[in-house]
Amino acid sequence: MTVREQTEVMELGTLCDFACTSKNSGRRARPEPKCPIRTEFQRDRDRILHSNSFRRLKHKTQVFLDPVGDHYRTRLTHTLEVSQIARTISRALRLNEDLTEAVALGHDLGHTPFGHAGEMVLNEICPTGFTHYDQSVRVVDYIEKEGKGLNLTYEVKNGIVCHTNKIAATREGYIVRLADKIAYINHDIDDSIRAGMITENDLPKTATDILGHSKSERITTLITSIIGNGAENIHMSDEVEKALGTLSDFMFANVYRNSVAKAEESKAKQLVERLYRYFLKNPDKLPDDYKKIMARLGPDRAVCDYIAGMTDSYAISVYEELYIPKGWRDAKL
Repeated sequence: MTVREQTEVMELGTLCDFACTSKNSGRRARPEPKCPIRTEFQRDRDRILHSNSFRRLKHKTQVFLDPVGDHYRTRLTHTLEVSQIARTISRALRLNEDLTEAVALGHDLGHTPFGHAGEMVLNEICPTGFTHYDQSVRVVDYIEKEGKGLNLTYEVKNGIVCHTNKIAATREGYIVRLADKIAYINHDIDDSIRAGMITENDLPKTATDILGHSKSERITTLITSIIGNGAENIHMSDEVEKALGTLSDFMFANVYRNSVAKAEESKAKQLVERLYRYFLKNPDKLPDDYKKIMARLGPDRAVCDYIAGMTDSYAISVYEELYIPKGWRDAKL
């Protein structure tokens, strides 16, 4: 047997009855020869990890726009924390860790520059609407590899598109949805404390007395609660879920809608909208890959795809090139 076949047999003997096994799953829109070493979900994980859109996540906003300091989360570090939490849960429940990891690494590939501020603008002005989870699937299907896409399996793409507000077809996909919330609530608390916006003592005691008084304690409590309920019906206990909801409400009231944290958000929205309007009027200025999209799907779709793929710094650079006058430099100097 090949290494891949040995892994598939091992999965059948060790994973639980509710797991999505590689041998019985992993359908692709375009059939491909099997890899002798990696399972289908391992191949998906690697394709995501080596993609251009994954690397760009390091320069995309998580909560704080272009923060000064080395330790604030970006969209990339958020993704890695989601992956770690999801893999821990999946391994403990004897689910397919490779599938879980692939979904986790790909879940935010379609996120815009400037975080949810950019997403809100594109949703308002793009005729077809915009959500980052739908865009993540567009990225892996139609944008990566010069329009050829990554040809990921159905199970991975389903987990990606369902990670925000839908029920995934696999338990591994649903674990990523829970891990996403566990990660962002807790690391956003950490970043907000670092920024001086809140302190640990500001957090509601009704939540911290149940979940814990540090990031590590809270994440451990949340993970343990999910694992304790088993793989058949993946969920947190009512008490723990309510406490997490209390923390979430606190963060929305004190951080996510905080005027200090969002001081530059209106500028970011204006920037995204002006870029969108400019390229809609000047589609000849789009890169060649996006001109191909325009030829198939029209200018709105192509412009939306182009802007959604930008990093914060690249969007600012393009805006400056288009709208900020440059000082005259004597060619003789």
